[in-house]
Amino acid sequence: MKSNLYKSLLGSVIGASMFSLNSCTDLSETIYSQIASEKYEFTENDASSMFAPVYSSLRDVYWAWYGYADLDICTDLWCIPLRIGVGWGDLYINFHKHDFHQELYHLSGLWSNAYAGINACNRLLADEAVQSAESSVAQLRAYRALYYYLLFDAFRNIPLDTQFEHEDGWQPEQATPQQMWDFIMGELEDVQELCGTESTMNELSNYAVRMIKAKMYLNHNAWFNDHSDDSYYKKCIDELNVIISSNKFSLAPAYSDNFKEDISDCPEIIFGIPFEYLYAGGNYFANLWMNEAGRATFGFTGWATGGGGALSQFLDTYDEDDTRFTDTWIGGPQVDQYGEPILVDGARLDYTWDLRSIDNPGCYPMEGYRMIKYEIKEGDWGTSYDDVPFFRYADVLLMKAECLLRLGGYNGETEQDAADLVTKVRERAFKSTNPDKAERTVAQLKGGSVYKYGHYENTAKQDETDNWVTTNEGGDDIILGGLLDELAWEFVAEHHRRQDLIRFRMTNGQNVFNGKSWFCKDRKEDVNDNHCNIFPIPKSARDGNINLKQNDGYQQ
Repeated sequence: MKSNLYKSLLGSVIGASMFSLNSCTDLSETIYSQIASEKYEFTENDASSMFAPVYSSLRDVYWAWYGYADLDICTDLWCIPLRIGVGWGDLYINFHKHDFHQELYHLSGLWSNAYAGINACNRLLADEAVQSAESSVAQLRAYRALYYYLLFDAFRNIPLDTQFEHEDGWQPEQATPQQMWDFIMGELEDVQELCGTESTMNELSNYAVRMIKAKMYLNHNAWFNDHSDDSYYKKCIDELNVIISSNKFSLAPAYSDNFKEDISDCPEIIFGIPFEYLYAGGNYFANLWMNEAGRATFGFTGWATGGGGALSQFLDTYDEDDTRFTDTWIGGPQVDQYGEPILVDGARLDYTWDLRSIDNPGCYPMEGYRMIKYEIKEGDWGTSYDDVPFFRYADVLLMKAECLLRLGGYNGETEQDAADLVTKVRERAFKSTNPDKAERTVAQLKGGSVYKYGHYENTAKQDETDNWVTTNEGGDDIILGGLLDELAWEFVAEHHRRQDLIRFRMTNGQNVFNGKSWFCKDRKEDVNDNHCNIFPIPKSARDGNINLKQNDGYQQ
């Protein structure tokens, strides 16, 4: 359980503005300026309660139903298939197949909740009392930049608004990608030394600000489709070195320490989003992944859908001695928390390695390994109040390794230093099984991926002879494919993979996100078709604002 102090602090933030929490999830329209008009009486002492809408919107962005955490379903690691006998909505299938369209709920939820957070920041920044508190202003500007970073990554062509009050009928226009880049980076640079050096749950420290900047630099060339300038990788390393040299952070002793109910004392966390069942529940991974009967493994009694399933092509990539596999996945015959076999209609509950199909015919309830990466608590709680490790130190080390490999070394550090950083992250995953396997060489990291890409689908029903439809694309042609594999094993289900697949390219110049097939998602034959790198602007947003132009490649 989280400490009483931790609960109290979180409870005061949530309770102080419950109507804000309730209003942030209305997806019927995008609200830019329609927040209650009365001003806050603001002092530094009650900053936490005044910041409640700022914080709560980020929880909604991440874990509201159809939240940011679900975007991994459009990648090569896991999916939510049509469950035969249970059923799921078409949107999950669309995401898996990259059939993105403007009415997908994930997109409207991300858009609305992120702009709700931006509105909350703009509102407080417009208050004269807040303007006199330098640290609070810095925190608000940093949070607003974080929201814009998420929107920029997802949609690219987004409205920029820094004001709270507007004339009647005002509607924002989209900024150009370069304008948004300049704004986000300018805000972060202005506040990077003003947010404090202590990492507190909910609050962005100077190091968290540096982390956002590093992410911006790391992805710049992929976002702007310009790979001719490697200076952004150098700038990324410079930001990461500030975090490393602070000596504030270290790798947690165990991988699972990052995914406990309470991570406020975890040495690896640079920025975390706190959740609490009684005050701010939301992490629904246990509900999403667990088969109803499979709840007995953990004594979990909350609702369960059994929707999620790991792609066996990804499971095949793990080393047998990598303990991150058993820390993340559960499969095979299942037992309850007392060690007794779990039965379903007289048969043993047995999670299979393979999934059948995303929708033709779909998957049966027992198909697919299930995720247990986030701590599952007894009773109705499940993962509901597990905190989110939004930025952690392992990411700092692997981002630096990636930049060093892309640069061939920088500022006295070499490609071997990059391999040493990766080895350092791997060591805790092999220390109890086979420590020698922790070491990674430059050649391995710069070589191809071990992922066996290609279409992989069984179109037969359960009572029919298997009918596997497969293609063989492999991963040998992926540049830095070995490092891409490392990122998957370390960061699966941590809002990481889509960004990585878009950033990593193949020898033909196409990125992995568009250029490779997996499970039932097929590659794009046109190497120049990159419109899926960003999502379409949600219809709900465009219906409420005639100034918004749809992103290229989507129905206008």
